Amino acid sequence: MSDLPTTALDIAAAVRAGSVSASEVVEHHLDRIAATDGEIGAFNLVLADEARAAAAAVDAAVAAGRDPGPLAGVPIALKDNLCTRGIPTTCSSRILEGWRPPYDATVVERVAAAGAVAIGKTNLDEFAMGSSTENSAFGPTRNPRDLTRVPGGSSGGSAAAVAAGHAPLSLGSDTGGSIRQPAALCGVVGVKPTYGMVSRYGLVAFASSLDQIGPFATTVADAALLFGVTAGHDGRDSTSIDGPVPDLLGALDHGVEGLRVGLVTELMGEGIAPDVAARVEQAADALRAAGASVEEVSIPAAAYGLSAYYLIAPAEASSNLARYDGVRYGLRVDAATTAEMNAATRTAGFGPEVKRRIMLGTYALSAGYYDAYYGKALKVRTLIMRDFDRAYGQVDLLLTPTSPTTAFRFGEKTDDPMSMYLNDICTIPSNLAGHPAMSVPFGGGADGMPVGVQVLAPALAESVMFRAAAVLERAAPPLDEVWS
Repeated sequence: MSDLPTTALDIAAAVRAGSVSASEVVEHHLDRIAATDGEIGAFNLVLADEARAAAAAVDAAVAAGRDPGPLAGVPIALKDNLCTRGIPTTCSSRILEGWRPPYDATVVERVAAAGAVAIGKTNLDEFAMGSSTENSAFGPTRNPRDLTRVPGGSSGGSAAAVAAGHAPLSLGSDTGGSIRQPAALCGVVGVKPTYGMVSRYGLVAFASSLDQIGPFATTVADAALLFGVTAGHDGRDSTSIDGPVPDLLGALDHGVEGLRVGLVTELMGEGIAPDVAARVEQAADALRAAGASVEEVSIPAAAYGLSAYYLIAPAEASSNLARYDGVRYGLRVDAATTAEMNAATRTAGFGPEVKRRIMLGTYALSAGYYDAYYGKALKVRTLIMRDFDRAYGQVDLLLTPTSPTTAFRFGEKTDDPMSMYLNDICTIPSNLAGHPAMSVPFGGGADGMPVGVQVLAPALAESVMFRAAAVLERAAPPLDEVWS
C-alpha cells in the first residue's frame, strides 16, 4: 500500500472522495505499528479493534453520501493522559492501574467528530513530568531516527509515533515544552496553542495554569488542520477562551513580507549547542529572504524562567496529585490504617521523578516558605509576561532554538535532574506567559539528528506564527544535508 497518501490532508481528501477507504488507511498504519513499534515503544496501548470499527463507520458514511469530516479516516495517536471513555488512561503510571475513564476528553470528542480514527494511546514521562520519556512505568520510548537516543518528553510517544509513520497526526500536552521539545528531537512539527485556546477538559492535570494540548504532524499544514479541529470554546473548561478559531490553513500562503521577527538574545548564547544556534541563524536568514526583518530582542526575565517554572509547576502538581489516594480509583495497597494505605499506595504507585516533584512542590507551598519560593516565582512569572509584552511592542514574532541540543543518548542525563531540566530552557517562557509557540524541523545537527527552530507569537496570534512556520518549512535544509 505504498501508493496511499501520507499527509493527513491528503488522506482525508482521498477518503472523502472515495478513492481510498479509511479501512485501508488504518490497516496500513496498524501493520506499520506491528512491524516497528516493538523496538520504538511509542504506544502504551494499540486500539486495533476500535480503530477498525471507527474506520468502517467512516467508510459507511462516505458510501451513504455523508461527509465524515475534515479528518476523515486519518489515524491519530493520543497521549495517554487524555481521557478515553472505557479505554485505559494510565499517564504511564502504576497508580492509575486498571482505571477506565467514564468520559472522553473534549479533544478526543472533537477529533472523533471530525472523522479521525484513534489508533492508540502513546507513552509519556509519568504524569507528563520529564524531558526524555525515560520516566514511564511502561519503559522508555526510543527515537525512531536513532534507537540509542531519547525522543524527548514528556510527549515522546506522540512525537515518535508521527516520526515513525505510525500515525500522520498525534496529540500531546505541553506544560513546559512537552510538545515542542520532542517534536524538535524527532524531526516533526509540534504546536503549543495560546493557553485556553484548546480545552483541557479530560486532560489529566499536571500544572493547571500551564498545561495545554496541541498537535504533532509531519507538515505545518497538517498541524494547522488538527489545530482547527481541536480549538474553540468549551464550557466544561473554565479557562477556555470564548472567541473565534483562526483559519490557519487559509493563512499558510500569506508569507512573512513586512513582518518583524526578534531573535531572543538570552536564548542564543550559553547552553545552546553551536550546531543548533547555527540552524537558528539560518532560519533567521530564510525569514529575511522571504521579506521579514530580523533583529535581536532581549527578554531579560527569560533567564529566570527555569527557576520559576520548577517552583510553580511542582507546586501545582503537589496539589493535583493529592487526589491519588488509593480510595477512589487506580492502585490500592492495603494497610492497617487509612493514612498507612495512602502512603503505601503512593509509594508503590508513583515513580522517582513524580515523587521528586511532589516533594519539591509541597515544600514550596509549606508554611514559612510559601512567600520565599512560590510567591517569588509568581512575581518572576509576571516579569516574564511584561518582558514578552515589551518585546512584542517591537516585533511580531520571536525566533529561538526549541531544544538546546539534538537528541541525547539514553541514560545520559538521568542521574542529573538539573541537566535534564535544562532541556526546557527555551520552551518554558511561553508556558509561563500563556503564549503560543511551535517547533518546526530545520535540518540536522553535527550528529545528523534533527534540529527544531521555535517560532513564538503573542497570545491569540497563531495565524502569524503559522505563516512564519510555513516559510521555514519550505526553506528548511534536508535532514541528511552534510553539516558544515
